Amino acid sequence: MRYSDELLEEIRSRNDIIDVISQYVTLKRSGRNYFGLCPFHNEKSPSFSVSPDKQIFHCFGCGVGGNVFHFIQKIENISFVESVQILADRVGIKLPTYASYEDEKGAKLKAKVYDVNKFTAEFYHKNLYRPESKPGQEYIKKRKLDNNTLKSFMIGYSGQFDELYKALRKEGFEDEEILASGLVNKSEKGMYIDRYRNRVMFPIQDVRNRVIAFGGRVLDDSKPKYINSPENIVYSKGRNLFGLNVAKRFNPGVMKRLLIVEGYMDAISLFQRGITNVVASLGTALTDAQGRLLRKSTEQVILGYDADGAGQQAIVRGMEILQSMGCDIRVLQISGAKDPDEFVVKYGPDKFRKCMDDAISVVEYKVKNLKKELNIDNVSDKIKFLNAIAKILSEVSNSMEREVYVDKIAQTYNISKEAIYAEINKRLYGSKGASSKTLEAKPNIVRPKQEEKVDEQTSRREQMVIYLLINYPQEAFERIKQIVSIESIKSEKNKNIIQVLYDKLSPNESIDNVLNWFEDSDTINYISGILAYDFEISDVEKGIEDIEKTYKKHNLIMKRNEIVNKLNDQTISKEEASNLGKELNDVIINLAKIK
Repeated sequence: MRYSDELLEEIRSRNDIIDVISQYVTLKRSGRNYFGLCPFHNEKSPSFSVSPDKQIFHCFGCGVGGNVFHFIQKIENISFVESVQILADRVGIKLPTYASYEDEKGAKLKAKVYDVNKFTAEFYHKNLYRPESKPGQEYIKKRKLDNNTLKSFMIGYSGQFDELYKALRKEGFEDEEILASGLVNKSEKGMYIDRYRNRVMFPIQDVRNRVIAFGGRVLDDSKPKYINSPENIVYSKGRNLFGLNVAKRFNPGVMKRLLIVEGYMDAISLFQRGITNVVASLGTALTDAQGRLLRKSTEQVILGYDADGAGQQAIVRGMEILQSMGCDIRVLQISGAKDPDEFVVKYGPDKFRKCMDDAISVVEYKVKNLKKELNIDNVSDKIKFLNAIAKILSEVSNSMEREVYVDKIAQTYNISKEAIYAEINKRLYGSKGASSKTLEAKPNIVRPKQEEKVDEQTSRREQMVIYLLINYPQEAFERIKQIVSIESIKSEKNKNIIQVLYDKLSPNESIDNVLNWFEDSDTINYISGILAYDFEISDVEKGIEDIEKTYKKHNLIMKRNEIVNKLNDQTISKEEASNLGKELNDVIINLAKIK
């Protein structure tokens, strides 16, 4: 049977590829990826690469690759459907036994709830500007939010009693669809009452810009201060981050760094003041799913939770999750304010950016907290301090990074480096210690295999088109599709892949399951090789421009040759020849403009 793309995405996203493959292969982190010995062919140097960002694996030795489904399929020697069943069972997802009427009905209801949410967000946003919404307008004025911010986050205001319900019914939505959204409650007497009344509204959107839930802030002293959407058919709070869609819109591609804060207003206030690479967790406790979203979206995560007890506990929890995923983590340090919102309002964006620049590492954060708890002028406490530091540093896998920390701690706290290393080595190697450092073997990286009959430069260019389309659909899709025609692709393999991407991909669509669009194992291996290969694109915009320029030049050359062939035809009239001459002149001028 064929499972829906939505169900496959749910199963794939809950089976982190590092966790799954680690059950079969010993993996070691090297840079952003993990490497190990390939389980599919004999090798002595690790060339088997796993990317936590892209959730794919690829062996640069034998060429096998794919996503988590394909790994299980190959390692267990089973069908794709069986691999789906194994992974679904692993995370407790119950699969449908057949495509029933109920399944189809559920899918339609889900689509309708997205429509209800979209209409509601627009309804609340428009409502904010009505004369009756003065309490909401006063709050917006107090927080100094401008129209750009209001529009970017679709901030709105909820009205009285059943205003939304009436508007939804007038729009043509059924009661079942409205109730499924969680936006309206039905009383025991059968009355329909809006969940949110007289509150400033914050729509929560996923990375595909779909409205999935809402948060509503009260404007008086009544409790609770915030009401959030209940989990429902389209919303699970532990799987999303508030503002990630906005951060991606203003910072396309993989961000250099991303700040995570606690509340809606922390994120919105920072955005208002030019800090656009910010998101908020929907609740203080970071989840594994949110950690994977962060790992995929940025090179560095800065934890910017509040200074209170709950905020500090959230930092510790966030560290554990993000460290297990190999994230580069920093901790924001601010003083003179209780949270990022208050700090940026009080001291301005430049000082806040300086705090982001100065955010400390996990090791520094842990050592700083130790220093608060122990008096290192006391001999007994100093010994405890040394033991605790040794434990922290023994968990640092990069030996160069560990050495930097040892030097800094030794100088700062007047402890000999030899004493620190002795305690670290006890933990790493047992009581005997170790006198030398073990060097990790570097993977034997080779480029994806080239297709015969197509020169390497052309094939590499076409592979880069595939790479850009899959990794940067929002930036690249429309522009590349306009300039790179299917007919201009020389390699049949690349042509078939690009045709599928043109047919199925869209700028705002999640491409995590793109490998599931292909059934042929050779094609899956080939694409995973392209995704795993480092094209050294430091600037996505420049990469897209280079592709555009190359294919514009190619198209003009083809056009020039076509015109020249027509001009060589002795049977054409003088008028046709004159028109072709003018056309040829335009082509030559345009070719000259391309440098």
